[in-house]
Amino acid sequence: MTAAAPGGNSVDVPRNGAIDVLRGLSILLVITHHLGLGFRLPLAPTPVGDWLGRRLVGLLSFSGYAAVYCFFVISGFLIARRVLQQHGQFGAIDVRRFYWMRASRILPLLLALLCVSSVLHWLALHGFTIRQPEHSLGGAWFAALGLHLNWYEGRTTWLPGNWDVLWSLSIEELFYLCFPLACWWLPRWLLLPALVLLAASLPWTRALLDGQEIWQEKAYLPAMSAIATGVLAAWWTQAAAPSRGFARCLLALGALGFLAALLAPGELWRSTGHASLLIIAGCVALYLAGAAWLEAPAPPGLGWLARMGRLSYELYLTHMFVVLALMPAWRLWVEDPRWNFLPWLPAVLLCVGIAAQVERRFSKPCERWMRRRWAGAAGT
Repeated sequence: MTAAAPGGNSVDVPRNGAIDVLRGLSILLVITHHLGLGFRLPLAPTPVGDWLGRRLVGLLSFSGYAAVYCFFVISGFLIARRVLQQHGQFGAIDVRRFYWMRASRILPLLLALLCVSSVLHWLALHGFTIRQPEHSLGGAWFAALGLHLNWYEGRTTWLPGNWDVLWSLSIEELFYLCFPLACWWLPRWLLLPALVLLAASLPWTRALLDGQEIWQEKAYLPAMSAIATGVLAAWWTQAAAPSRGFARCLLALGALGFLAALLAPGELWRSTGHASLLIIAGCVALYLAGAAWLEAPAPPGLGWLARMGRLSYELYLTHMFVVLALMPAWRLWVEDPRWNFLPWLPAVLLCVGIAAQVERRFSKPCERWMRRRWAGAAGT
């Protein structure tokens, strides 16, 4: 299970349709954000942009960062909930098994992406080549596998988009490298307050980085605060036993709060400043708790979004190959920005098709093979 580098549940874990819908919406917003940036295929100058209006265009084009924070919360929630379901408490976590399960989900596709990105770099393809003098192919590999690609970009500058998406994976996996050790070593009376403190620190850790654009976007602590919020929501979900009516209220409140934050980011920022991301994380946590208590299915008509949610890790790691290849091809063929909307739907469908094939033919077989190896080793 992962999110912001959004991954899926383990092979045999039942799905929660409502959570998959939220993941699907989040990954869709990440894709449309990368499509709709002003230097790519912005919607604003198109007839579709006029029809949708400023707020919906803003939601589609500029909600990617909030969506990644949504993924962080979902990731913390799903993985912590799985630990609690398996062991009953954080302190009983099987550290080696936890690491192996994470590796089986994350490593195969990550290594494949690094290899493909390296080939594209050696071919010197436009948009895929590491060109900045501060960067090197070896440095990018070391940063990606060493879980500090965000730090690498913070010290230098942005890598090409197919490498840049790994910044969130570095943060998330470093958290999960430390999390089981903290569960193992810290008593509960200290672990939970530490998670609360980390979750609540988000506005201040972001504010400390004002004026440092890349660092403020990719720093460890603010993103880990969102993951900690998800972990706390999972603990609350296990500890409490609310009525279904209360759970439905939380689900609706979380969904409405999250959508309102996406539709009115300017107003939210002006009224709350750096606390805006903490509010978004809190709304997502309420939604997740309500969805888990209700064991909610995907709402009618949103099965396609749930399917995108189930492919979120594959989509996150592969979609930039489509975006970076599509943009120059479209610009070469059509110069008038009023037609920028035409490739959006084909691009999203192509991203989903590629991700589905990657999951079916590569990710899941690798994951199952690695988990069978673990089961075999544990049996001996």
